Amino acid sequence: MVELLIDKLHDTNFIVTVLTAIAAMATVITVAMPYLANDNLARRMKAVALERNKIRAREREKIARGERVVLRSAPKPYMQAIVEKLNLKKHLGQDEARATLMQAGYRGQGPYVAFLFFRMIAPIAMFAFALLYIFVIVEFGWPTMIKIAVALAAAWLGMKVPHLFLKNLTKRRQQSIRRAFPDSLDLLLICVESGMSIEVAFRRVSQEIGTQSIPLAEEFTLTTAELSYLQDRRTAYDNLATRTNLDGVKAVCTALVQAERYGTPLGTALRVLAQENRDMRMADAEKKAAGLPPKLTVPMILFFLPVLFVVILGPAFIRVMELR
Repeated sequence: MVELLIDKLHDTNFIVTVLTAIAAMATVITVAMPYLANDNLARRMKAVALERNKIRAREREKIARGERVVLRSAPKPYMQAIVEKLNLKKHLGQDEARATLMQAGYRGQGPYVAFLFFRMIAPIAMFAFALLYIFVIVEFGWPTMIKIAVALAAAWLGMKVPHLFLKNLTKRRQQSIRRAFPDSLDLLLICVESGMSIEVAFRRVSQEIGTQSIPLAEEFTLTTAELSYLQDRRTAYDNLATRTNLDGVKAVCTALVQAERYGTPLGTALRVLAQENRDMRMADAEKKAAGLPPKLTVPMILFFLPVLFVVILGPAFIRVMELR
C-alpha cells in the first residue's frame, strides 16, 4: 500500500489530475457561493424591527399598568446588602473604577455595586480554588510555603480580574467607536450644513450610525439627551469626551465648545476633524500591518519551515531509503 502511494506521488499525470480536480471544485464553489449566500442583513434588520415592536408594546403595557420604568439597572439586593454591611465603598471604592465602568458602557449604581462585590469575591474564590487544587486534587510535591505562596498569587490575580475584564471591554468598545467615528462626523457635517441644530443632528446621526457601531450610537443618543436638559452645552460635550476617552472625540468636543462660545463656523471644523480622524484610523491600520512580520516570525519557524523541509527533502529521503 505504501509503495503504491509512493508510486502515485511520483506519477506526474496523477498529480496533475488531482490538482485539476481541486481547481475545478474551487471554481464551482466560488461561482456558487454568491447564489447560496443568505441575506443576513435583511434578516437581522427584520428581527430587530420585530423585537423593537415587542419591547415597545411591553413597555406601553407597563406604563398603562402604572409600573415604574427604570432606565438604569438597579443593584442586586444581596450585593447591595453585602457592600453596605462591609462598607466596601470606603475600602475598595475608586473614582477610577467609576470612570472605567462608564467607558465600558456601564452606568448607574448597579454596575458599581456589582464591581465592588466581585472585587471582594474574586480573590477569595481564587485563593480557595488554588488551595483545593494544590493540596487536595493534585499533589505536586512542593513544600508547604511554596503552595501557600502560589495560593496567595492566585488571590492577587483574583484582585486584578475585575479590572482586566473592564479594560478589555473598554478597549473593544473604544475600537468600535474609533472605526465608525469618521463616518459619523461626515454625517454630522451634512446635517449641520443642511440647517439642522446640533441636537437634531446628533439624534439623526445616532439613528444612522447604529448599523456600524452600537456604542457610538448610544453615546450620541445620551449626548442628545444631555444637550436637551443641561443648562450648559459644554458639560454635555465634556461628558461625551469623558465617556469615550478617545483623542479624536475629545478634539471634536473641543471644536464644538469653541464654536458654541466664540461663534466659529462649525462646518469647516467638522470637515477638518473628519479627515484627521480618518487619517488616524488609516495610521492605526498601517501600524498593525507593520507589526505583522515580527508577530509571524515565530509561527513561521514553528509551523511553516518544518512542513517546507518535509516537502523539499521528503522525495530525496525516499529515494535514499529505496537505494539502501
